[in-house]
Amino acid sequence: MLTVIIGLSSALVYGAADFLGGLAAKRMSAVLVTAIVALAGLVVLLIGLPFFGGNWSVPAVLLGAASGVTGAIAIGLLYACLAVGPMSILSPLTAVVSAIVPVTVGLIGGDRLGTLGYVALGLAFVAIIMVGFVPEKGAVRPSLKAVLMAVGSGAAIGAFLIIIDAAPDDSGLVPLVVNRTVNATIMFSIVAVMVIVARRRDIGSPLGSWRGGLTLAVACGVIDATANVGLLIGLRIGDLSVMAVLTALYPAGTIILAAIVLKERIAPVQYAGLAVAVTAGAMLALS
Repeated sequence: MLTVIIGLSSALVYGAADFLGGLAAKRMSAVLVTAIVALAGLVVLLIGLPFFGGNWSVPAVLLGAASGVTGAIAIGLLYACLAVGPMSILSPLTAVVSAIVPVTVGLIGGDRLGTLGYVALGLAFVAIIMVGFVPEKGAVRPSLKAVLMAVGSGAAIGAFLIIIDAAPDDSGLVPLVVNRTVNATIMFSIVAVMVIVARRRDIGSPLGSWRGGLTLAVACGVIDATANVGLLIGLRIGDLSVMAVLTALYPAGTIILAAIVLKERIAPVQYAGLAVAVTAGAMLALS
């Protein structure tokens, strides 16, 4: 039951972070947004490290570093494709792929559920599709480039989940701290290269408006780091396959926030999808 609560809560928090990250990426470069998100998240995790603790073992550091690389790829591609849009198609596509990869690995690796649990996982996938794959009236289809970015992001998110799940149980927040350190280093290095190249070619700033996206990116980083902590706790007490599917419901968080903040309309099928998601969560708790 606790795993389900943590998984669903993390999904909603991830959805809120992606909502802010997508807005920030519309105002400035997705690369810069990803770098700021990583740095803001690192600050949050460093503050939390003394309270959660963790053993700085070699496996914890190496796995954290590897997850930092996959995380940089995942979030960079995610914010880039969300900025291109349409979000209503690309966000759930990413979510589905991000669930399929670790679920496959988890089941191969020994995760076992009862009949009710497998039915619940299937319903959760249905819920992801119902919540996200609702094209708006007159909406354009995503480009092949955007689709490939979404699939790539989903695969990288799945890899991130697998790597974090493999971290030692006594590592605490160490893998996430290393993750954000590596992530921020990679992304700010790319930002520096972009600025240098732009200056040499005299083509103006490639980063967009700092004022328009900085606050959104920082808020996204804080919220995303919080969701990562929830994810880590869920993986420690539950199965990879279950947490992967539950956190893949994050488009629901984005849609709910968009409805509240931006007054976007939620279609009836999306309401039904949210109900199916809750049902799937209850079934997983009972399995």
